[in-house]
Amino acid sequence: MSTHDILHRLSDTLASRRHADPETSYTAQLFAKGQDAILKKIGEETAELIMAAKDGKRLNIVWESTDVIYHILVLLAFHGMGIEDVSQEMRRREGISGIDEKKSRGAAK
Repeated sequence: MSTHDILHRLSDTLASRRHADPETSYTAQLFAKGQDAILKKIGEETAELIMAAKDGKRLNIVWESTDVIYHILVLLAFHGMGIEDVSQEMRRREGISGIDEKKSRGAAK
């Protein structure tokens, strides 16, 4: 099983929870609460990831990274997007200097 496979399956599962019962699905609860609740969770999980990284505990870094990725995927699903949207952008950026890519986005704004 590849990373690609698991992220795509998870992305599809999250999209399917859009209209699930919030009583039986944590993801459906987040969708029902709306974007602000999802963004709050991303902020909380990101802060926990920062603290785990500062502590240098590998397993905690993995756990918190997983939580951040999960909640980002929930946000994407909330907006009708999925991991494939992010994958396409990653492919577009592949081989481009981060400095050059950042400059190109600044010019487009």
